[in-house]
Amino acid sequence: MTTITEIHIPVDHPAFAGHFPGTPIVPGVVLLDETLLAIAALGGVSADRCAISSVKFRSVVRPGEAVTLRFEFVGPNSIRFELRSVDRPVASGALTVESAIGTTGGR
Repeated sequence: MTTITEIHIPVDHPAFAGHFPGTPIVPGVVLLDETLLAIAALGGVSADRCAISSVKFRSVVRPGEAVTLRFEFVGPNSIRFELRSVDRPVASGALTVESAIGTTGGR
């Protein structure tokens, strides 16, 4: 089952001051952090047990730009995600969920 939600990065986020002055864009690490937090909250997994398996950035995101997150579990320990702006893909990737004892598996 695919879950869809919106990711909101405040226009006054402190990362914009240095990334990049005069032409700010959302840093990839901020996009990934917000993605991970949303997946953890909506997917019923612990964020500290998720590891990024792969990610590909396709386009920049500007302050205030709406971003949609789509994700789905593709196995007991694997999640695929995609970030899109209104008119284009922003990023896509996969997460691995580690179990409580440090091995992969289960939500």
